[in-house]
Amino acid sequence: MKTWLKRIFIMLGILLLAGAVYGAFAPIPQDEVLPEEKWGAGSSSVEPAWSGLQRDFPATNETDANVSNADKVELGRLLFFDPILSLNNDMSCASCHNPGLGFADGLPQAVGADGVVLQRSAMSLWNVAYNTNFFWDGRASTLEEQTETPLTNKDEMASSPEEIEAELKDIPEYVTLFEKAFGSSDAVTYANVQNALAAFERSLITNNSPFDKYATGDVDALTAEQRRGLALFRSAATRCFECHAAPTFSDDSFSVTGVPDLPNQEHDSGRMQVESTSLDGAFRAPTLRNIALTAPYMHNGVFSTLEEVVDFYAKGGGRDDGVQNVDIHVAGFELNEQEKADLVAFMYALTDESNLPEIPASVPSGLPVVEMLENPAREVISQTNVGGTESASPSREAQVLRVAEGQTIQSVVDQALPGDTIEVPYGIYYEHVIIDISDIKFFGVPNENGDWPVIDGKGTGADGVIASGNNFEMAFFDVKNFTSNGVLVEGSTNVYLHDMYIENTGVYGVYPVRCTDVLIERIEGTLMNDAAIYAGKSENVVIRDTLTYGNVIGIELENTVNGEVYNNVAHDNTIGIFIDLLPQLPSKVSMYTKVHDNITENNNGENFGKPGTAVSLIPPGTGILILAADHVEVYNNTIRGNKTVGLAVFNLTIGFSEEEIDVGPNPEHNFAHDNIYENNGYDADIFVKNMLGKGFDIVWDGSGIDNRFDEPNAQTSFPPVLPSSSWSQPAYNLYWRLLNFVVGLVG
Repeated sequence: MKTWLKRIFIMLGILLLAGAVYGAFAPIPQDEVLPEEKWGAGSSSVEPAWSGLQRDFPATNETDANVSNADKVELGRLLFFDPILSLNNDMSCASCHNPGLGFADGLPQAVGADGVVLQRSAMSLWNVAYNTNFFWDGRASTLEEQTETPLTNKDEMASSPEEIEAELKDIPEYVTLFEKAFGSSDAVTYANVQNALAAFERSLITNNSPFDKYATGDVDALTAEQRRGLALFRSAATRCFECHAAPTFSDDSFSVTGVPDLPNQEHDSGRMQVESTSLDGAFRAPTLRNIALTAPYMHNGVFSTLEEVVDFYAKGGGRDDGVQNVDIHVAGFELNEQEKADLVAFMYALTDESNLPEIPASVPSGLPVVEMLENPAREVISQTNVGGTESASPSREAQVLRVAEGQTIQSVVDQALPGDTIEVPYGIYYEHVIIDISDIKFFGVPNENGDWPVIDGKGTGADGVIASGNNFEMAFFDVKNFTSNGVLVEGSTNVYLHDMYIENTGVYGVYPVRCTDVLIERIEGTLMNDAAIYAGKSENVVIRDTLTYGNVIGIELENTVNGEVYNNVAHDNTIGIFIDLLPQLPSKVSMYTKVHDNITENNNGENFGKPGTAVSLIPPGTGILILAADHVEVYNNTIRGNKTVGLAVFNLTIGFSEEEIDVGPNPEHNFAHDNIYENNGYDADIFVKNMLGKGFDIVWDGSGIDNRFDEPNAQTSFPPVLPSSSWSQPAYNLYWRLLNFVVGLVG
């Protein structure tokens, strides 16, 4: 062989060796590891709490550089109402944030200097002390920073720091007030104007509404209509609580709902104007506190009434209008006229102006001050909020309360206090039940044949039971024929659901969400169009000894930390067991779950999930699916007769666009071992067949770091060779890179 040819082969060999060494020892790209404080899973209840609705407000956004005091707040109040801060001395902050209009302006779009119509509406300032970002697009991170735009924007108040300082320094009363508030001479600075305004705005706290009184134990603080509306608000039908959770009833994240642009208005891309990677048309979810005072609604005021807003969400937001990437919670729902009225009545119950600041009769500049504007909504509010006014909580020894003949379950629940046990004798109860008290046991009493009492929605009621109290236990019931959920427990710590039969209750059978320390056992669930047994955004969840069949999903742990699923039987669902991490949710992780000693078989039922939902995308015939979850251990399960795949491990991009994904998309550090596989993948769903050609016992899409499979019982898999626990890390790294290279070539 010629010398030059030999050298080429040597060089190629060296390059291949170097590539192999790099491939083996270079770290594999992996998802960002979030610190625990950013996980977002688990209960947000106050402990102890009179009811589970009573939640801690988050810390305020006060900064160390601008610690509030009474003098600073008073100075900020005067500046807020003083037109001297505007270029033409004709506009104040209160011009667009009038106290009479819920600190908004009652206009679809705010009006700035010289009558310029701005792109968006003026947001309410109530409870801005709890925000972590500001404006509809979140462009400011502090209240101090937020003041910059209205004060200096040429289309708003159009002033400048220099002009503001000069004018204020010429007013002796302001000089004195600044020195008193900030404790120094030469305190009249533009930065201190911002500090004083921010301090005043942080004082605008609303937290004593009829809802708040109800949350502290006054069951009469809400009317019957408002209590029904609260149930709908928390329902999986409307999912209002997903973006407007108590106590702030807001969300600092950004979502696409598909609000239409106004006629002849240039399209508003929202958060995308601030962050290019954001979704087009994403806006923050504003607080619903005092929402009845702040019409019109949405970022451009396109809806005049709360009823119009409900109608918009009921139709699924902008989905039908072709808007892309609409939030997964905006899926549409059906409400009759009474239910819509109930939901709106509840939003009226979020009204509280007990801390409304007084408009100053005059300001140090001597310029005219805006007047408190009349708001016709106040009359409607006064007619709607007619519940009780007592907020004192009674006390007595714990009791057993039993539903007597002729009584409703709810009437007895309303008499209960923390520590009580509520017993429901056998019978059929056509009602839904709301339990917003902590430390409650809710038990059915079987008849002589052992039959449990039945809570039946007759196919029209939204939810069978909604509970929000800590230390809640429910058992010995049949729950049937609801449109949203059988049993929903929200925001609670220490939840025990057991010994129940759940049938045809809409989306979920039993549904603990944002809960901590949950035990679910001996539940039989069938005919749910999502999951029979579901725990979402929770932590420390055990699901055992259950039977699920005839559902889209038998058991699901979604965006949950520390789960254990064992000794369950899931058969004849679309998918047996589903451990997943979904995007656009407040919980950003799904990890540390054990799935063991279950039987998941013949899960070949047609997917009858609601069109447009994530669950509707799942192919029939799946035994266990891990979607983007991390640190999941699957072992000692019997997985058989699932026509598409026994065990599947996939990346989020299988069902979501990159624009939608705001979590780590890869399944990582998962370990499957010692499972029994029989007769899986024999007739794969067309989606999988088109992608892989056929079905398998195990399918892994090759994504994610450190996924291992010790599965000698598996007859077929994709890829044919799966990394096992015996592989060294360099071997895994090299194989991962080769596998993903081949997959990339294939397409």
